[in-house]
Amino acid sequence: MTPTPTPATTPVPATTPVPATTTTATATYGPAGGLGPAEPRARFHDLVAAEWIKIRSLRSTWIAYGATALAVIAFNAGTAYDTYNYWPQRTAADRADFVRDGIPLQEAFTANAAMVMMLALGAIGAIAIIGEYSTGTIRTTFAAVPARRSVMAAKTVVVAAASTVFGAIVAGASFALTQAILDGRDAGISISHPGALRVVVASALLAPVCAVAGMAIGSVIRHTSATMIAAVVVILVLPLAFTDGRHWSAVAGHATLYQAWSRLVQVGSPHTDFPWTTGGAWTVYAVWALTAAVLAVTSVQRRDQ
Repeated sequence: MTPTPTPATTPVPATTPVPATTTTATATYGPAGGLGPAEPRARFHDLVAAEWIKIRSLRSTWIAYGATALAVIAFNAGTAYDTYNYWPQRTAADRADFVRDGIPLQEAFTANAAMVMMLALGAIGAIAIIGEYSTGTIRTTFAAVPARRSVMAAKTVVVAAASTVFGAIVAGASFALTQAILDGRDAGISISHPGALRVVVASALLAPVCAVAGMAIGSVIRHTSATMIAAVVVILVLPLAFTDGRHWSAVAGHATLYQAWSRLVQVGSPHTDFPWTTGGAWTVYAVWALTAAVLAVTSVQRRDQ
């Protein structure tokens, strides 16, 4: 019997174990508190839009503007109504000289109304920056946009623009209402009357200049009570402290906002020992606005939040 051959077996080589490889995903993060590498930097008009949203979303902003507008217009209209009410008691000579002496222009925007608007707009401008410091939201703003000067420049633009619109509405409404009241006694004037447009424009621009000045004071002091006191002193008390009796005092007084407004709404040449021109008063407006804007923008650059 023939034995069955056993098939040859091929030795299987030992396999070397393959080491397991671990793949680790590397995540890329942007700098803390800043933008990622793919995010564009905030453009200036985006910052302006953001600041506009901040202002218009606050109910207190509209209440402050509305209350100020009513108070200013009420002061002017009340003065015009007093003239209307006591007009029959005036002599014929007084009635004839009423328009020639520029009384309708004086009643179109009175000194009391100007003081109220200066104080209120200075406070509104200060609150626009102090409010963020008191609540701590300024830290969030600067964390999102580290370019502090750009943020403050956008805030200044928004405050100035909103206050300019406010001033134009209030000054225009005051002029229209007061002259309509005086027209009941045939004593009103039109906007084409000499000096009328200057009174309206000077009164309207008083609002944004005071608002930016208040904002500059607030950005430097950063405390509500101290800022309000400083705003009252700088905007209102200081102009009243200077007189026209001495040259240095007259020049210093001419450099204040209230006296600049008084010169612009004055009819005829000033009867003082040290007169000045309307061009000089417009220059005071411009210098105050530019200086306050620069101070508000630059005061945050090298200071803690």
